Amino acid sequence: MTTTGDLILVLDAGTTSTRAMALGLDGAMLAVAQQELTQYYPQPGWVEHDAGEIWERTLACMRAVVEQLGGAARIACIGITNQRETVVAWDRASGQPLHHALVWQDRRTADFCADLKNQGQEPVVQAATGLLLDPYFSATKMRWLIDNVPEAASAAQRGQLALGTVEDWLVFNLTGGAHLTDASNASRTLLLALDGATWDAGLCDLIGVPRAALGEVVDNAGQFGVTRPDLLGRAVPITGLAGDQQSATVGQGCLSPGETKATYGTGAFVLANMGSALPRSGNRLLGTVLCQLGGQRSYALEGSVFVAGSLIKWLRDSLGLIASAGESEALARSVSDSGGVVIVPALSGLGAPHWRPEARGVITGLTFATTRAHLARAALEAMAMQTADLARAFAADGAEWTSLKIDGGMSANDWMAQDLADVLQVPVERPHFVETTALGAAMLASVGAGLFGSLEQAAGAMRGAVQQFAPGAAVDKARRAGWDRALAAV
Repeated sequence: MTTTGDLILVLDAGTTSTRAMALGLDGAMLAVAQQELTQYYPQPGWVEHDAGEIWERTLACMRAVVEQLGGAARIACIGITNQRETVVAWDRASGQPLHHALVWQDRRTADFCADLKNQGQEPVVQAATGLLLDPYFSATKMRWLIDNVPEAASAAQRGQLALGTVEDWLVFNLTGGAHLTDASNASRTLLLALDGATWDAGLCDLIGVPRAALGEVVDNAGQFGVTRPDLLGRAVPITGLAGDQQSATVGQGCLSPGETKATYGTGAFVLANMGSALPRSGNRLLGTVLCQLGGQRSYALEGSVFVAGSLIKWLRDSLGLIASAGESEALARSVSDSGGVVIVPALSGLGAPHWRPEARGVITGLTFATTRAHLARAALEAMAMQTADLARAFAADGAEWTSLKIDGGMSANDWMAQDLADVLQVPVERPHFVETTALGAAMLASVGAGLFGSLEQAAGAMRGAVQQFAPGAAVDKARRAGWDRALAAV
């Protein structure tokens, strides 16, 4: 299909909200629309989304952006980036979801993962996929849906069950039936070997996921179909797909081995580009597909922290300690330290490098002198301490950081950015346009549509100015010791 127009429409289907943005070929954002997503918590440790709501609100955001632009004529292509590991089950014939989506934070399959570990399967799975047997990943959620949702089991028997992550669900609805997933998202399921072109039959059998229910594994940039003309007023090609963290890594311009980024959104995710070498970790980090173009893959070593921005949201919405996320920075600056308060935010278990799904959060060091300012500062300090735990694991795996590029909503907090530099004792770089997840999706889509000849060209044209945070005095050892004690309590 011939590409016309000079703007890229990016769909960013996140955990707490879904957005649509129009970006120019210089990386400038010309229009944006955003809607919150309802969070469902049926039981402790269970987290769900309404898949129908994800689609409806994404479509509403798309249409709002098109209206801001005065029509879809200038949109050349669409790039999609999404919350990874979240699973949707739907009926291919009716197109209707069969259950709420199971979100990446959901821990309901912890016992199933433990059973597989007890059978000695984790080394086998890790060697093949680069991942660990943890409820975080998609495949055990897929198995739960088949075992516990009669409609899903029935659809599987009829050959009509579709299982996929959120980008797959959006493509299905946008195109009216395409069922596909990109290699970066597929590599987060436990069902794709790092060096495998498609779903691994042995892994599917081990976990109990029918291959027939899974979509086609495709590149991150290319021609993936066109939207139904009735959605936006004209058919628009879909040319870029990527999981949010891989997309942010591309958006940060981490295109060469050794370059490292950290995204601070709902969770915190650090990825180091490892080039074409299959990533192996002896320190419980993850190996993942970074990008696949023309069937050729680059890989990343990844450390995932489950709770980052969601901790600030919890302070705001559940405890009422702050009125807005931005207030946390002013509160942190208003006190000289946290007053001995340490927060270990294991509200959804502990991710890398600990991998303790049963862990729960703790707050230590409370006294009558503790104020909400101390709690806000302790919450922000937890970001750097969790990142420092990851830095030690990366270094032990031979991927020591010499600098760190940060992005995501929390990275706009100057106090936190400087605290990262001080704790890690490396320069921290933040782009002026911190929405690098969307930028990466736009870069991929632009390459898939032929607007740029390579990701390097796209990055050179679209990535803007950056701000540097140089490390100051090293953080005192007492803070590190306090963190380690609180972590041990968890």
